[in-house]
Amino acid sequence: MQKVYEFLKAAGTYYLATVEGDQPRVRPFGTVNIFEDKLYIQTGKIKDCAKQLFANGKCEICAMKDGEWIRVAGTLVEDDRYEAKKSMLDANPNLRRMYSEDDGNTLVLYFKDATATISAFTHEPIVIKF
Repeated sequence: MQKVYEFLKAAGTYYLATVEGDQPRVRPFGTVNIFEDKLYIQTGKIKDCAKQLFANGKCEICAMKDGEWIRVAGTLVEDDRYEAKKSMLDANPNLRRMYSEDDGNTLVLYFKDATATISAFTHEPIVIKF
């Protein structure tokens, strides 16, 4: 999982895909964190993205860097604990302009039953399950 985290941090931007009814929805993200040996992302509870994830937690993220790309598929699960929110905001201090641990809007989610695949045209896929 550390390799997945490092890839996403180095890429800077990844794209989160969710579903809304039968329509895929994709948007750029940049927040990622490891807390208690789980990979977390963050968004706001009032965003459409959050509503889609509450309806169906299955998602996929994708990023590219240095000729390699990563796809992470799994289920995102909300962690409403103060400590999880604080860890995310401390790891991504730029978020503090918009979010705080107790604002009622900060949503942190961790990947459950995830599979990450790192691919390139120059090597066989690297599969990481966590």
